[in-house]
Amino acid sequence: MNSPNIRTLVVEDDGSWQQILSEILADAGLIVDLANNLEEALRIIKSEPHRLAIVDLSLAGGDHHNFDGLRILEAIRRLDPGCQTILLTGYATVELAVSVLTEYGAFTFLRKENFQRAEFRDLISRALASAPQLESTLPKSVEPVTGLETASAIGEETSGNKVLIVEDDAGWRSILAELLMDTGHEVRLSASFGDALGNLRREKFVLAIVDLSLTDEAVWEKTATGESLEGYRLLAETKSADIPTIVVSGISSIDEIQRAYKEQSIFAFLEKQAFDRNTFNRLVMEATASNQFVSDLKYLTNREREVFDLLSSGMTNKEIASALVITTNTVKRHLKVIFEKLKVHTRSGAAAKAVSRKI
Repeated sequence: MNSPNIRTLVVEDDGSWQQILSEILADAGLIVDLANNLEEALRIIKSEPHRLAIVDLSLAGGDHHNFDGLRILEAIRRLDPGCQTILLTGYATVELAVSVLTEYGAFTFLRKENFQRAEFRDLISRALASAPQLESTLPKSVEPVTGLETASAIGEETSGNKVLIVEDDAGWRSILAELLMDTGHEVRLSASFGDALGNLRREKFVLAIVDLSLTDEAVWEKTATGESLEGYRLLAETKSADIPTIVVSGISSIDEIQRAYKEQSIFAFLEKQAFDRNTFNRLVMEATASNQFVSDLKYLTNREREVFDLLSSGMTNKEIASALVITTNTVKRHLKVIFEKLKVHTRSGAAAKAVSRKI
């Protein structure tokens, strides 16, 4: 099958990276235009329409303060709106990466230090498949990949606090993984329902971060707008496994947010368009603490749980004793054991934990 004349743009000042990217794109049957700097890129953008652009963030050698790539993304958005963009960078803060995805409209971003040819080829196929009027004209060499992405941990394992990230966008996976590893968590990555389910079957997690819309499942649950929401199937799995779950999604429909809270009892919902590092870190801390507290409750006997529930409702020792038909001394003995198991020192501390974690 002959490849259609799909034109792509590579904006990169490093010759080695130009060669790597050009080879992969050419092998996929695509026409490649090269630009070394902002001026060349703008000239090419104005002269030819493109369906895909790979743009380096910094186009001034080792100058990490050069963000010419952002100016190119903005130019493409204005002058060639049918072009999908992928930002490739050796340097980007979490805030900058979020900005690239939400404000500049990039399809995704990739860090050079984590670059993998197979992942890049997959991104090419998905970016082209989502570009206007390309669904029926893709060459076989860039057909969308539908298999499961292999889960992996980024960086060294630093603790036993495993967090599962389920996100089909490589850029967002990188953002979330970086934030979690910075706070000492061990990360497992999944890009699909099947891969995530396998991870849930094999390992125990203290937290799950889930996107509602994952693109590579054959069986999708549809909203009125046609977006795939198979992430709900994962929420049912994490709920069943008592894993607190934070949804980080580009879907901001009030109905879908309410559904996630009501039906699947998620811990929190964050919209990608308004993503904030500090808010995310705080929610992660609260969610993992909540999970630990739920685990601690499992060590209580049935009678201790009864005492704890009455304590949480605001009852005094005397009232608890009356309700359970036991002596106040027995209540005190139960409370002493409960405090030790829950790692608190006072009845107010135990009650506060119960209220804050909504147990």
